[in-house]
Amino acid sequence: MSIRKMISLHPKATNNPALGDAVHHLMYASKMSLSCADACMAESMDMTQCIRLCLDASDMCEATAKLGARRTGDDQPMLRELLELCARMCEQCAAECEKHDHEHCTLCAQICRECAEDCRKAAVSLA
Repeated sequence: MSIRKMISLHPKATNNPALGDAVHHLMYASKMSLSCADACMAESMDMTQCIRLCLDASDMCEATAKLGARRTGDDQPMLRELLELCARMCEQCAAECEKHDHEHCTLCAQICRECAEDCRKAAVSLA
């Protein structure tokens, strides 16, 4: 089952593939940045800032995914702002992860960049 399909099947909402893509990436980015933060805690070097940004990104992505999956009613202006904010948070997390030579950071940065791009596309689609 795909979250994209689930969102598109909602009886009260118009199909919005961009939002479905964003929610898909938000769900993955939330879990991958959480996992990256945990891996950073096990590194021997000081990873405090990376941990902080990964945890912040995880929380932002989780909240944004939840709101993006809710299609009953209308809160598009708030969702648009949240998507834009989440894109900025993902970019910050990715930039920090890219400073470190750890494979978990590389993967986290990649999903965060993809998520940021999809969040921006979804925000535009709600205009």
